[in-house]
Amino acid sequence: MADASGGDAGSGREERAPEGLPPESAPPGTPVSRVKLLDTMVDTFLQKLIAAGSFQRFTDCYKRFYQLQPDVTQRVYDKFITQLQTSIREEIEEIKQEGNMEAVLNTLDQIVEEGKGRTEPAWRPSGVPEEDLRSTIVPYFLQQRDNLRRRVQRQEAENQQLAEAVLARRRQVEQLQLQVQARQQTWQALYREQRELVAVLSEPE
Repeated sequence: MADASGGDAGSGREERAPEGLPPESAPPGTPVSRVKLLDTMVDTFLQKLIAAGSFQRFTDCYKRFYQLQPDVTQRVYDKFITQLQTSIREEIEEIKQEGNMEAVLNTLDQIVEEGKGRTEPAWRPSGVPEEDLRSTIVPYFLQQRDNLRRRVQRQEAENQQLAEAVLARRRQVEQLQLQVQARQQTWQALYREQRELVAVLSEPE
């Protein structure tokens, strides 16, 4: 089991060192950006995740396979841990990019820094937090409502066009059916006349 413990120590926790300066190791009074805090939280989460899924626990789940192929088990575990870390980091990076989180967090840091030297009250036009929040959020929700209404109107217009196209197609089918019935009746009338003519011609004089 010496290999197992060595794989646990080398494959998971030393895969990637935490990025940024952890808050606990920063000098007192040194501001730490929220982006670095987020990266540190991700690294800490990955470390705890890898520690929870140690090689020992991995081999406990696959004892027979580990007894037969210890080296292969080690490689499988290393590959699994590497792909797990990569997948999680890619997902988090995608979330950060979609939400423009780095720019937002940097802007928040800048606002906090700019507000440290101010002695006047914070921005409150009305002095009532509820009204200030409402004045900021309500226009956003109204804009979203208008966007949704426009989407609904476009969808309703498309549905109306589709319904009209279906009705037009249905009318064409009905007209074709009427034409087929008319032709069928014409052929039946001709057939009856032909039979009557044949009967008349076949009668003896």
